[in-house]
Order: sequence, then structure tokens, then C-alpha cells
Amino acid sequence: MEDLKLVEKVVITPENPTDRRRIFLSNIDLSLVVYQESVSFFDPPLSKLSFSESCNNLCSALGKLLVPYDFFAGRLVPALEDKDRFEIDCNGAGAVVAAAKTSSTLSQLGELLAPKEEFRQLVAFLQDESEQVELQDKPLLHLQLTHFGCGSLALASRYNHCVLDGIAVREFEKNLAALTRGDEIVMLPNPDRTIFKARNPPRINHPHYEYSTGCRTDSLFTVCGTSGINVNNCLPQNKTRLIFISPKRIASLKKAALQDGKLKRCSSFQVVAAKIWKARSIAMKMQDDVNSMMLFPVDARKIVAPQAPNGFAGNALVPGFSRASVKELKDGEDSVLVKKVQEGIERLDDEYVRSGIDWLEVHRGVPCRENSFSLVAWFRLGLEEDVFSWGKIKCATPILIKPGLVILLPGPEGEGGLNVCLELPDDQMDEFCRLLMG
Repeated sequence: MEDLKLVEKVVITPENPTDRRRIFLSNIDLSLVVYQESVSFFDPPLSKLSFSESCNNLCSALGKLLVPYDFFAGRLVPALEDKDRFEIDCNGAGAVVAAAKTSSTLSQLGELLAPKEEFRQLVAFLQDESEQVELQDKPLLHLQLTHFGCGSLALASRYNHCVLDGIAVREFEKNLAALTRGDEIVMLPNPDRTIFKARNPPRINHPHYEYSTGCRTDSLFTVCGTSGINVNNCLPQNKTRLIFISPKRIASLKKAALQDGKLKRCSSFQVVAAKIWKARSIAMKMQDDVNSMMLFPVDARKIVAPQAPNGFAGNALVPGFSRASVKELKDGEDSVLVKKVQEGIERLDDEYVRSGIDWLEVHRGVPCRENSFSLVAWFRLGLEEDVFSWGKIKCATPILIKPGLVILLPGPEGEGGLNVCLELPDDQMDEFCRLLMG
């Protein structure tokens, strides 16, 4: 993008005073102390709303929203009862909003669903001037609204994942959109995570291959990815590819999985996940005796007892997983691999989830990265349904795809299907595409 210029950068605090309080963070939250970045694109406003008016609407709506979401205006600090843990100090320090302009047009960015290096400019003014700033001094939420020469807009966000998971972020954005339109808040947040507190004493009743102690941070207050690696070192080294799987292709995969009669049913996610798992493991030339693992977030809100309340605003997505040797993946029938995906979901009952939380309490680990990757069903969030005062979201996508991550994005509007988004070296990517679509 040419001549991207900062118009304004402000700190938005809660519109009304909020009570000072501390928010407990669960072990699920603490395994995700990493900043996430995504962007939503909009066509030029049909209402002829000016860019200045759009910015004012955004800031005003955010100020209102930060009253019930006072924790998003707070900061991470060492817990009062345990200095080795974080908690959120709801101190009203605020969230950052930047407004920027460029003469470039949206069409010059090309395919908007595919995360790419150019999208980093859409969060360019949200980066901290020094990455050495202590984490407890960093805002938990940043937003940048960018105006393009064609009149289109992009709303990018950068937030700390330990505060909210994808489902809670979806509710936050729905609330923000409603307030920009002058409507009432849709869903009040409940940030109480005590239902996900570890048991005392911890009771670990499963092996929990989904977590690893291999990567630790030297300091809790280091800006790091979920593997304990500095964010700047987590950037993709290869070009990101978007591969479309049509509804017809998905139906064919389902038919093949059910053909031998070993499965009674299977979902689109399950058959596509099994195919991706097999294709990626083979394309990466993993040795036959290596155990390949695919992680995928599973919502534990209704799994745990008691269940999480409506509006739960925290992290309740825990890693389900499928695990098999590469030889098993090469030789296994479609039904066998889909069944392993189903088992990865089914094993997550209340006891398993709590055993995992207890495992994290003892080992202070993170989601496993060795011989594994994470598959995220982004399409389930339904972000494209949101309507802001300046218009309906055209599409939404992550800023970048980090190594070890595969994202399932929605297919083209009106066509259905799914887009598989990942990054691999060119030779591995070609083989992956051949295996996925063959």
C-alpha cells in the first residue's frame, strides 16, 4: 500500500467510571498469552458516511462497550496471590484506536481472504514502539480503521488472546457493531473464569499429548507466541496459499468416508480435517514411524459441569487432537482417519477437560508444537454477518498465517464450500494440493 499515513491515534477509556477489580485467568487463558491480529474489509459506505464520522462512531461505541468490557481496558499484572501467574487489573487504562489513510484501492490488495504480508500495514500503527515494553504496560486491545482511496474501509484488531477466545471475540465484535449503529448491546459479557480453575490437589487422569513442556518462556512478561517464541520470530517464511474445496468435493469426501459402513455419520469439518491431516503429514515428508498430531479447538463451554454462563468472556476453547503414525495416515482408509478426528472431539468430557487444566497447573505447558499443527475452523465464527454503521463486513481474515497453523475460511459468498489456508515451502505446497484435491 502506498503512502499509508496515520491520521490519529487515541486511547479510549470506559465512558463511565468502572469499579477497580482483578480478573482471575485460568490455565487455558495463560497458555495463550499472545497477540492475535485479524482484519475485516468493507465496501464504501452506502450511507455516504465520512471517514471522520466512521472514526467517531467507532471511538464512541468502544467507549460505551468498555464499561461492561472493563477487563479489555485493563492490563496484565502479576496475580496478588501468586506472582507466577497473570491476572487482569481492571484499571481503566484503555484500548488504543488508530485511524489511517492510503491512496491505494482495495482491489490492489488482490484476494482479500488470503492472509498476506501486505495486511501487516493494516496494523502498522498498532505495534508498540518498543517490543521491550513490559507486558503489564501493554494495552490488551488495539483497533485500526483504514480508509482506502476507493472509499473502502478495513477494521483491523490486535488483542491479547489470553483475554478472549474466538467465540468471545465474535460476541465482542457483534456488540461493537451494534453500538456503532446506535443499537443496544447484544450480549453482556461474563468474564468470571473460576469454573475453569484447577482442582486442589490437581488430578491428572490422562496423558494429554495435546500439551507440551518443551517450550517455556524465560519471563511471564515476554511478548511471546504460544510456544514461548518471540512474536517477530513466528512470522511465516513461505507464501500463504488459499485452496478452495467446493461443496461437491466435500460431498464426495463424505461419501468416501461412509462407503465401508464403519461410520454412521460424519461432518464436513471432520472429513476435510482428516484429508488435511493426511495430506500435510505426507507433503512434509515426515518419517513413517513419526507420530503426527492435528490439534483443533473444541468449545468446552457446555462440556464442563457446571456449564459456562451465557456471554462467557474468556478462553473455553481447549485443544482436541487426532494422533497417528505417518504410516497409519498413508495406509488408513478414509473412514479410519475420520473416526480418529471424531474420537478427538468425543474424548473431551468434563473429566478430560479438568484433567487438562490440572496438567497445565502442574507443568505450565503450552499447546504441543512438535510434529503437530493446529487446524482452526474460522468459518464457524460467522464474522461476515456483522453490520457496522459504515456497512456490512465484506470478508474477515487473519492478518498472517503463522507456521504450524491451518485455517478453514468460508468459501465464496453464494457458493459455499471451504477455503483451506496455510503456508508451506513451494515443493511441499504443490504436493499438499495434489494430495488434498486428488
